[in-house]
This record gives sequence, C-alpha cells and structure tokens, in this order.
Amino acid sequence: MARRLRRLGREVTVLGRNEAIGAQLETEGIRFVRGHLEDMATVTEAIQGQKAVFHCGALSSPWGRARDFYRSNVIGTENVIAACHKHDIQRLIHVSTPSLCFYFDERFDVKEDDPLPSRFVNHYAKTKYLAEQRVDDAYQKGLPVITIRPRALFGPGDTTILPRLIAANQRRFIPLIDGGDIHIDLTYIDNAVDALLLCESAPSSCLGRKYHITNGEPVLLREMLEQLFQKLEMPFQSRPVSYTQAFYLAQALEWIALSLPWIKEPAFTRYTVSILGKSQTLNIERARSELGYQPRISIAEGVDRFVQWQRKHS
Repeated sequence: MARRLRRLGREVTVLGRNEAIGAQLETEGIRFVRGHLEDMATVTEAIQGQKAVFHCGALSSPWGRARDFYRSNVIGTENVIAACHKHDIQRLIHVSTPSLCFYFDERFDVKEDDPLPSRFVNHYAKTKYLAEQRVDDAYQKGLPVITIRPRALFGPGDTTILPRLIAANQRRFIPLIDGGDIHIDLTYIDNAVDALLLCESAPSSCLGRKYHITNGEPVLLREMLEQLFQKLEMPFQSRPVSYTQAFYLAQALEWIALSLPWIKEPAFTRYTVSILGKSQTLNIERARSELGYQPRISIAEGVDRFVQWQRKHS
C-alpha cells in the first residue's frame, strides 16, 4: 500500500515496529515512524499533517492472550480514531476482517449485513469486531470512514498463508481435512490495494459502509494446493484427515496450551481446522457496485507471481 501510494506521487508516512522494513521504505522515499498502535503520542505524531489514513495494523494470529489482542486491535483503533478527529483527517479507511463472520461452520456467499455469530472463533475476531464498533461510533460522530474486510491476502511478500503451507509440506505433509474439497476465498495483495485506493476516492454515500473484498473466484483448496506445488516443482505431500478428529485434537491442544504457560502456541487450533475444513465464501457485489471494485489479478496469475517471488527469496 505504501509503495503504491509513493509510485502515485503521494507523500507517505508509515507507522510500524519493524525497523528493517522501515529502513528499506525510507530508501524508497517513504517516511517511517517507529512505534506501536497502543502509544497514543506516536500515533498522533504519525497522523499529523496527513490527508487520509489507512489503518491496516493489527495483531493478527490464531492464538494469543486476550489482553494483547485488545490492546492492539481495540485500543490501537481508538487511538487512530482520536488522532484522526484531532487532525481533521479527510478520510479514514479501516481494515477489518471477515473472520468475525464465521464460527466453525460452513457459510457461502456471506454479505456484509448478514447476521454475525453469537460467539467469535478467537480473540482476534472478537477484538476486530469491537474495533469495528468503535469505527461505527466514530462515523456517527462525524468521522469520514469506510471499512473493508479483505479475505486471506496472498502474493509476493506473504509471510502467513502460502509460506506456512509450503513449510508444512516440506516438514511432513499438509492435512487435507475431509479430502480438501472445500471452497475458499483468497485475495491477491494488489487487488486489496486497489480496494483501499477506491475507498479513499469513493463518494460520500459510501461513508460508514463495510465492504467484503476477495478475488471473487472461490476455489477448491485441494486444487489450489496442487497447482501451487506443481508450479513450485515440489511434490505435494498430503494426508486425508477427519474434520471431527482434527477439531477435537485441536481443542485438546488448546486446553494444554492454556494449562501449561511455557507452551506459547498449540500446533494448530480449532480456528485453523475450520479454515482448512469448512467452505467459507463471501459476496463482494456491494464492493463491485458501490466502490467500482474489480479484481484485476486472478488467483492463477497471483500464484504465478508468488512463485516467482518465492524462488528469488528462498
């Protein structure tokens, strides 16, 4: 996002904690402010003098302490909102998550206004929901804001989705829950950046709205993995696993991790099992019709681009 804005000739400031990435961005003409979202003074400094704010930062993980998620995702968002009010920001674009739409279940074509589950799958989803509430309240108080919920970002620079699957494949195997015949949504990173820019320039009728963002082409998990490893020229090592067995094993592993403080994170969680074992797709028609969003890079082309990047950096 920062690099795209810079290429468009914009003056860009990035707030973050990774000094190595910050130093690289500075060589590209991007101002870097070292800090974290929970530090109100640093957030205020970073936002001062800006025209628009893209709030993309969050603690995103399937496991962790509730208070850590709350500090980063809720208090951090409150700080961003307060700084935007203070400096009369013309538009805040808030990045949320569709994870708050699911609860260990299968759901197809989920729309932005469909009912949310009565419980959330983990602390991440719950605190992102609370952050959305803070953003909604800020809109009611006059802050010009738009929220997007991008699903499963991938592409060059990915450190989460495809690299973890590759590592699992190299280490032992990838468990294909009930054969891997589930439909999933992915979002190529450049398409998500397109959506963010569209939010910045969207008409005022879009303010206060939420938008699901995906590639708009649900794929079968098994077929996507087969294509990925074929392009990587790696043998695809998979093993069929029962969803029920995997779910209850994950539940046991979570209980052990909670009981034994020296275990930082279980090998896998119920959330991970549901992501790999249940079809979950989103409807993006609102983004298409109101924002003019149109995914430019297909999943197939996105995987090709990721493979090229992976070969250069592995």
